[in-house]
Amino acid sequence: MEMILLPISHPVVVSLFLITSVFLFFICSKSSGKTKPLPSPPSLPIIGNLHQLGTHPHRSFRALSDKYGPLMLLQLGRVPTLVISSLDMVREIIKNHDVAFSNRPKTTATDIFLYGGKDVAFCSYGEYWRHARKISVLELLSLKKVQMFQFVRDEEVTLLIDRIRRACDGDSRVLVNLSEILISASNNIVSRCILGQRFAEENGRSMFGELSRRV
Repeated sequence: MEMILLPISHPVVVSLFLITSVFLFFICSKSSGKTKPLPSPPSLPIIGNLHQLGTHPHRSFRALSDKYGPLMLLQLGRVPTLVISSLDMVREIIKNHDVAFSNRPKTTATDIFLYGGKDVAFCSYGEYWRHARKISVLELLSLKKVQMFQFVRDEEVTLLIDRIRRACDGDSRVLVNLSEILISASNNIVSRCILGQRFAEENGRSMFGELSRRV
């Protein structure tokens, strides 16, 4: 009997190597923990528990919490996610462990559009966040600043009402998408207060709103 030797670059050899590596990785990761692991439903490689969420995630979370308890760990892709469905536990976290849960997740979108997550809403908790929050409260959200931009809100609300009235008047009535025009109005208010100008609109849709939806 002759022995058949496959080259190391053969697809069969590569596939066996990858399957073995993934299997050993999961075995080692589960056995290396020194503390008792949190309750967690069985997960699949790469996607984790994403396949168990379904079209109504809130119902899926409820069903999983009924089975695995009010505190469970889900693997959403490569991101471990702690799911808490107990009001008492939520109160405990907010009251006594709020600092430990204050950081924001880092994503590719925040790294690209917010210069590495430097925005006050997405940066990690720390000295930089406290300084940015202080500046935001004093320079953007103080009573004086809010009253200073009252005319911007009044003008945009007037334009919003006129736009709806024009769409309803006359014989050439058109379908009004309230969600789109409300998003456009709120985006224009923010952009005028921050940048001093309105964002251009295309077919009644704010370009800024379209960018935020894609992000």
